[in-house]
Amino acid sequence: MTPAPSHPAPSAALPTARAAAVVEVVRDLTALEALAEEWDALVDRCSAATPFQTHAWLASWWRSYGQRGRLRVVTVRQDGRLVAVAPLMLRRRVLPLLTPIGVGLTDFLDVLLDDAYAEQVAPVLAHALAGDLRLNRPWAALDLRELRPTAAAHRLAPHWPGALRRVPDSLCQHLPGVPMDQLLARLPGRTAQRTRVKLRRLEAVGVETRLVPAEDVAQAVADLLALHELQWRGRGVTPEHLRRRFADHLRRSATRMVVADRAAVREYRLQGELVACDLFLQSADLVALYMYGLRPDVRERVDVAGMLFRESAAHASDTGRRELSLLRGDEPYKQRWRPEQVYNERLVLGGGPAVALHWAAIRLRAGALRMLRSRLPWLAEVRRRLRDLRASSDQRTTRA
Repeated sequence: MTPAPSHPAPSAALPTARAAAVVEVVRDLTALEALAEEWDALVDRCSAATPFQTHAWLASWWRSYGQRGRLRVVTVRQDGRLVAVAPLMLRRRVLPLLTPIGVGLTDFLDVLLDDAYAEQVAPVLAHALAGDLRLNRPWAALDLRELRPTAAAHRLAPHWPGALRRVPDSLCQHLPGVPMDQLLARLPGRTAQRTRVKLRRLEAVGVETRLVPAEDVAQAVADLLALHELQWRGRGVTPEHLRRRFADHLRRSATRMVVADRAAVREYRLQGELVACDLFLQSADLVALYMYGLRPDVRERVDVAGMLFRESAAHASDTGRRELSLLRGDEPYKQRWRPEQVYNERLVLGGGPAVALHWAAIRLRAGALRMLRSRLPWLAEVRRRLRDLRASSDQRTTRA
C-alpha cells in the first residue's frame, strides 16, 4: 500500500484547557511511522493502555488493513510533549463513520491520555474530535468498540458536546497473575486434583519450553500460524488467520514488540520437535495470551490448556504482572480455570441523528443474531461450513 503524501494539519482555534495545547490530525502512514518513539513513551505514561495501544501493533495493523485516505490519528501536545492520541480511521464516507485503528483483530481498543495531563487534556481531545474531525455534524459518528471498563476513552464522555450512547460489547475474561498453585486453589477439589495429575504427567513427558529471541521471532510466528491452522483444520478456523495480510501484521508487530519487551513468543518442544507455540502480549500490569498453535496429536499426550496456562501464569507472576488476560471469548478451555468475566463497552459519539441511526442498527443486528441462534441453530453450522470453504480457498491462494 503506497500512502498518499500529506502532512499533519495543525488545528485552528480550539477550546483548550491550557493555551499551549496543540492539536494535529495525522493522515498518512509516513507521518504515523514518525510518531513511534514518542507514541510508545506516551503508552508508558498512560496507565489504562494495553499492548494493543502500542505503536508497533497499530501501525502494523494499518499497513495490512488500512486504506489510502482514511487515516485520522488525532494528536495533542502540551508544551511540545505528546499527551494524547486518538488512533482512528474513516470507515464510511457518505454518512461519515469513524472507528479505531485495529478494529476486528484487537481485543482492547482505546485512546491514549498521559496520566499527568488527563484531566486537562480529555476535554481538549473531545472537542478536537468534534471540531477537527467534524463529528459535531448531524450525520457523523464515532464508534469506539472494545473499551475496557478502565479505558481512557471513558474520560471523553463528560466533555462530549453531542449525542452519546453506551452498550456492552464483547465478553472478556481474566485470571490473577499468580503461580499455578494459587490458580489451582481457585478450582473445586476434584477438578484441582485432576489438573495436578495432568501437570505431573506433563513433567514426565518432558516438554521443553523456551522464549524465542527477537532475531528468531519472524520464523516463530510463521511456525505458530502453521500450527494454528493445523489444530483448527476442519473445525471452523477463523478465515482471517490464514491470510497473508494477517501473517504479515503478526510478524511485523510481534518482532517490534518482543524487542521492546511488550510481547513474547514461546516454543514447546517434545524430544526436540516443535509441538506448540504461543504469543502473548504484555504491558506494565498485564499479560494477554493472544494466540497459540499446536500439533493435534499432542492432545493425546499432554494437557494442552494446562501447559499453556502454567507457563503464562508463571510468566505473569515472575514478572510482577497482576493480570493474566484470556481476552475475548468464552471457550470451554478457559472456563475450567474459573476466570473473572467482564464485558468491554461500546461508546457511540457524534451528531444526534447519526448516533440514533447507528445505535438502532447495532441493536437491530444484535437482536437478529440472537433470534437466529435461538430459532434457527442450523444456520450456525451452515455459516461454519462456508467459513471453512473460504478459509481453504484462501489457504490455497496464499500457498500458490
